[in-house]
Amino acid sequence: MDACWGAELVNGPSLVSGATDVPLLDLTIGQAVARAAERWGNNDAVVAVEQGVRWSYAELLARADALASGLLELGLGPGDRIGIWSPNCAEWTLTQFAAARAGLILVTINPAYRLSEVEYTINNVGLRALVAAERFKSSAYPEMIEELAPEIIRKGAGPLRAERLPTLEAAILINGAPRPGWLRFDDLASSKACPERLEAVERGIRPEDATNIQFTSGTTGLPKGATLTHRGILNNGYFVGRAMNLGDTDRICIPVPLYHCFGMVMGNLAALTHGAAMIYPSSAFDPVAVLHAVEKERCTALYGVPTMLIAVLAQPELDSADMSSLRTGCMAGALCPEPLMREVMQRLNMSQVTIAYGMTETSPVSFQTVPDDSIERRTTTVGRVQPHLESKIVDESGAIVPRGTPGELCTRGYSVMLGYWGDSVQTAAAIDEDGWMHSGDIAILDEAGYGSVVGRIKDMVIRGGENIYPREIEDFLRRHPAVEDVAVVGVPDERMGEEVCAWISLRHGQALAEQDVRTYCQGQIAHYKIPRYIHIVESFPTTVTGKIQKFRIREAMEEALAADAAGRA
Repeated sequence: MDACWGAELVNGPSLVSGATDVPLLDLTIGQAVARAAERWGNNDAVVAVEQGVRWSYAELLARADALASGLLELGLGPGDRIGIWSPNCAEWTLTQFAAARAGLILVTINPAYRLSEVEYTINNVGLRALVAAERFKSSAYPEMIEELAPEIIRKGAGPLRAERLPTLEAAILINGAPRPGWLRFDDLASSKACPERLEAVERGIRPEDATNIQFTSGTTGLPKGATLTHRGILNNGYFVGRAMNLGDTDRICIPVPLYHCFGMVMGNLAALTHGAAMIYPSSAFDPVAVLHAVEKERCTALYGVPTMLIAVLAQPELDSADMSSLRTGCMAGALCPEPLMREVMQRLNMSQVTIAYGMTETSPVSFQTVPDDSIERRTTTVGRVQPHLESKIVDESGAIVPRGTPGELCTRGYSVMLGYWGDSVQTAAAIDEDGWMHSGDIAILDEAGYGSVVGRIKDMVIRGGENIYPREIEDFLRRHPAVEDVAVVGVPDERMGEEVCAWISLRHGQALAEQDVRTYCQGQIAHYKIPRYIHIVESFPTTVTGKIQKFRIREAMEEALAADAAGRA
């Protein structure tokens, strides 16, 4: 085992510290791009198969500097927020690294977001600029922004001034036909790089500065912007890569979304810090495209949540595809059952695949297995604590519990976020006075320091790797004039892990059908948040004080689903 990965075990208490013999990278992401170009300039950096794009690390640096110069020419400066609303593509990654070179804070927006969600995001963090794709699936991004800010169509040469999006000054369109009020991405990306100006900007950027805001439901409440640093996400990518033994001949197939830490940190930044190639098979997950990309590009690593790898394994093309180049990879987002692990190792040739656990607020990974961990370890645990991090398991009073005792998992170290953007109250609720990030997850540490996540303190739903907080859906559904109250829970699902279920009570004299609820949600909240199961009820199970007992709703749904499955058998 790599010496940097061994954890310093503390006998008795559920407290572990990662090794520190390999130092943290003392770099900004912008400096890491320059270092990669210097070390591995001729290596493939970005390969977007669907687009036919192939950039070396030297070309990536040159393109990033040109775009960074164009963004600075718009009047943006260090600390300003720039959003990226797009599926996976080469331009997404170029924006990521250009923003870092210019000292901007990149705000990553879920491509599935609808009107109310993107409006909330833009205004919550005060975006000054937005980079958007022309469209993705049923979403036409320019039209959606124009619905929120019709002033853009009448915009002259100056910055945008929109009533509903008051901070947004520039909208930048990736590809597509020219549109009134929109700047063209290719024009900005063709700017003449100004080394002197970029060097001056770079001198003022520190590794501990904010570089990324990722929206997450967190441990409680509505979506919040987890503010992450150069040091946090760059080093997290670096140590994730070390756990997989990545090197400059590796080629990572990245079908996971770039807007999420899985893609942009564990994928892009792991590649950047090890000289590996970032291979994007398609704009959205497509199992056939994954097979073709692995075979054509001779990928050595593959990422995915378990549902993705199940889909890849189910493809008839797999039997004739050449997967011999694969060696390693990373699964995260849900526990990997042993039968799936064996199939991944044998049929996909990923004998050294690793399992990772974390949360957006910790940049994201805090636990990970390594290639020589047993199959049992890789299917029943999330590995051991990462280097330069501490983790502990505590009870309700905050006291550390003995090994083997469940409690809340907490993490401390370089990867912990600065806080939730503009929300000191929720930040204080998540990060205690001693710097421990409270996960809300119930976990156990064994005597060897391996962690197992056994439940969640809160009732967050995890559907196919997407974290969904019920309150957000409940608050939205309560806006419907016929709705009196709502309770949203997660119910088990073999394919997605969990599905969203909503129990809805109606106002007196009102009527509402299941399809009416789905129609109300469409175009307003992301598709994965729209409840699969909708029940109109007269009342909810409650405590004597009137609090809805969600665990009883889950139990009732599980019984109903089991009975339905038995009836179909």
